[in-house]
Amino acid sequence: MLARNATRGTVLARRVRVARTGWTRFRGLMGVPALSPGEALLIERCRAIHTCFLRFAIDALFLDRRGCVVAAVRDLRPWRCRSGQRATRVLELPAGTLAATGTVTGDRVSFEGVERARLV
Repeated sequence: MLARNATRGTVLARRVRVARTGWTRFRGLMGVPALSPGEALLIERCRAIHTCFLRFAIDALFLDRRGCVVAAVRDLRPWRCRSGQRATRVLELPAGTLAATGTVTGDRVSFEGVERARLV
């Protein structure tokens, strides 16, 4: 599945994995050595995240049910927590993605491609 900043016309990630179940949402990126450029994790039914046990920093977009960015967090380092009021899902991206694409609060994110995206 592809994630696009529909407001700016930029691609955020070409390979988006989706965490929908309780276990995959809890596990998130724990145990993953790194997110490569173009990869992302979309966590459904989520308004807060942590980076405990991660080995790398991430960018995070907190999205409402319409795909609007309600909070954009850059360079979230390991052992930190963040939340986004009104968020219903979170898109976790490699650190530097938000700066490179100019993505900010208020932008709209759309998802394209196969809905059966691989679960983490």
